[in-house]
Amino acid sequence: MPHQTAEDTRIPSGPARSTGYRRLFSLPGTRAFTAGNLIARLPMGMFGVSAVVMIAGSRGSYALAGAVTATGLAATGLAGPWIARLVDRHGQARVAVPATLVAVLGSLALLLCVRYDAPDWTLFAAYAATAATPNIGGLSRARWAHLLRDDPGALHTANSFEQAADELCFMLGPVLASFLTGTFFPEAGTLAGTVLLLAGMLLFTARRATEPPPQARSKAPSPLRSPGMPPLLACFVATGAVFGSMEVVTIAYADAQGHRAAAGAVLALQAAGSCAAGLLYGSLKPAGLRLSRCLLAMAGLMTLPWLAAATAGSLTVLAGALLLAGMATAPTMVTAMTQVQERTPADRLNEGMSLVVTGLLTGIACGSAAGGWAADHLSPALAYAVPAAAAGTAVLINSAAAATRSSRRTADRHARHTGDRASTAPRDAPRNAS
Repeated sequence: MPHQTAEDTRIPSGPARSTGYRRLFSLPGTRAFTAGNLIARLPMGMFGVSAVVMIAGSRGSYALAGAVTATGLAATGLAGPWIARLVDRHGQARVAVPATLVAVLGSLALLLCVRYDAPDWTLFAAYAATAATPNIGGLSRARWAHLLRDDPGALHTANSFEQAADELCFMLGPVLASFLTGTFFPEAGTLAGTVLLLAGMLLFTARRATEPPPQARSKAPSPLRSPGMPPLLACFVATGAVFGSMEVVTIAYADAQGHRAAAGAVLALQAAGSCAAGLLYGSLKPAGLRLSRCLLAMAGLMTLPWLAAATAGSLTVLAGALLLAGMATAPTMVTAMTQVQERTPADRLNEGMSLVVTGLLTGIACGSAAGGWAADHLSPALAYAVPAAAAGTAVLINSAAAATRSSRRTADRHARHTGDRASTAPRDAPRNAS
């Protein structure tokens, strides 16, 4: 039996093709690599909560726990593009598996340092090693982009599924981590996360037939130099600020209402709304919405939690507002991620999508800081203006980039028109000799 390649598993072009989820997962190998990716992706929502519970419970300091996790986020933002560049150059399996092993060892080292009361600096060093974790969602999106490069409709469906999977994992991950750390022992969440991460990555990388071919010597420029990429990444930073500020502000608001334990469930409703919207968006045709409209919708819906908190003063009403607000995030992320795939050179796709993660993490860190400051110095209800302002900033960034592109096109057309007129103008008649 001949060895199956990624070329053999591509969705064929033509009028008979379908963009439905059933057709998407009928491709050989896609179910297996998706299952492995979901198993490996679930711990991404577990590690942060598990580390905070583990460190704060042992050292009695939420400040230390927050500083350690913040260090991990910063290290991930710096290491992510470098690891993704290695993936593009040498292949997913050759890089992702050893990188995952380094990350697993970092998580286990953190567990042992906390367990045996090692100095505080060892916690920072151990957790920083988890930055070697590959961009798991990016690896999966790169496979879809390679398999479906001749079918934009199917690729849109795949991107929508991946965004819904992100929301699902970040919704279930904290719940699972809280259950494990509360039911068994504080280190249970970290230990389970490392097992899931390693097992899922091994299952994912074992499906070599769907892996994009490596490009040993890419001649393409950096994704940062691709036209339109800088403002697009700036939009991701602003979107990350929406996520980061919304989480902190919701926890502060629930605490002020006397229901801090319910904050996780309320935030899960926002992720549930985004997950449902992502799956629905994937079943629609990709020509439906543009990024500008998605950003406008997100900016409008992000005012609902602010209005609910300021007027109703009820956690139940706020939960409904967050459910509706979450429905705007998945379509926005899917549309923006599709543009990243279109503007990034094919042989540097993992690097381009890793830059998106760096932008999101930067925004989450800034949004968390801004939301926390507003909750402390203003009020938890008024602090909901922070995610609304961040969403409005994304709209302004995108509008300014569109206006710049439009003015450049106008200037180019004017220059070409002027050049054409100059080339067709009659020459001056020679002067008569006197």
